[in-house]
Amino acid sequence: MNILDIIANKRDKKELSKEEIDFFVKGYTNGEITDYQAAALIMAIYINGMNDEELFNLTFSMANSGEVLDLSEFGTNVVDKHSTGGVGDKVSIVLLPIIASFGIPVAKMSGRGLGFTGGTIDKLEAIPGYNTAVDIENFKNYVHKIGISIIGQTMNLAPADKKIYALRDTISCVDNIPLIASSIMSKKIAAGANKIVLEVTYGKGAFMKTLEDAKLLAQKMESLGKYAGREVKSVFTPMNEPIGFAVGNSLEIIEAINFLKGKNMPEDLKRIVLEIGSHMIKLAGRGDNIEENKQKMLENINNGLAFNKLKEMVQIQGGDITYLDNIEKFEKAKYIIEVKSDKNGQISEMNAEDIGKLACFLGAGRIKKEDKIDMSVGIVLNKKVNDFVEQDETLATIYANDEEKCKTAVEEIKNIIKI
Repeated sequence: MNILDIIANKRDKKELSKEEIDFFVKGYTNGEITDYQAAALIMAIYINGMNDEELFNLTFSMANSGEVLDLSEFGTNVVDKHSTGGVGDKVSIVLLPIIASFGIPVAKMSGRGLGFTGGTIDKLEAIPGYNTAVDIENFKNYVHKIGISIIGQTMNLAPADKKIYALRDTISCVDNIPLIASSIMSKKIAAGANKIVLEVTYGKGAFMKTLEDAKLLAQKMESLGKYAGREVKSVFTPMNEPIGFAVGNSLEIIEAINFLKGKNMPEDLKRIVLEIGSHMIKLAGRGDNIEENKQKMLENINNGLAFNKLKEMVQIQGGDITYLDNIEKFEKAKYIIEVKSDKNGQISEMNAEDIGKLACFLGAGRIKKEDKIDMSVGIVLNKKVNDFVEQDETLATIYANDEEKCKTAVEEIKNIIKI
């Protein structure tokens, strides 16, 4: 068996056997198969798809490419959540400290930015000192001590997916149901939680452009979860405009901090956090009434328990908590330019994907696998779709460290926000 034959089989729309998939996953993980060979196979999968058996084999091969965590020491209801990606998506950073504030164990492995969508790990690393590269022993110790830890995908957990995930981002093979489903569920299976809430996004700023495709993706992931003995609940979120107002790493962290302090809670972010969180609480056996669960979450924001849990997590993972107490300490971009409306009217559209790509252009995301992210750049919107706007009112603020890119972004955002 060799990788060239496997590539040719998928190129020619043939079904890959379990042995062929295992050969690829093992070979790419240990470096025997090159990036360009893996890219060829991934592109063939992207174009020709996978049937359910291939998807099952790819998912479990990636999940078993490293260590599979056993989190049973934290009880019978260890709950996790995952989003299929969006723009301005700081949901995990807001939501998980709230969940942990109820004494529900949160052991979360998150990803980096992919395509035009941001990544939870990149955003958390905007907090100086916060260590996302935590080994499994310390990861578990943190959960035992304070009830929560959010780390990056370690080399020991689904290492095959980590390599494939990064490669997909650089060869335009992101928005594909088999590749998304296998990536997410391999991580979830390896990460050990037995109850999972999936936020499946759809619309202009999501990989799934329609609710129909989002439901198909959810069905695939729920089936994979069932095979693995996990209870999976899907929640669907429209993603035509960014979540909240901030797009960019430190900008989104600031928005998350303010939310947990109860200072500024964008309505769309609030709705998503409460919806997903109420189902997590239910899966954890802490309350069957969804509306009552939402009220409990709001109480733990108002009484400071949720924000304190964020501070505990940041501190135990080496982060400087003075930034959480004083958001003015975050490094500011060199150029901060307000974009004004040139007419009166109503916002009819602001394409989330275009805004995500513009933030990426400014340096908030990666174009090449090895690109370094600029934590301070991005876009803060001042309006949402259907809001009214007056001439000379601020539509958005551009944060940039490159003068020419800043000028380009100012003109682009005027085109993206339709009035």
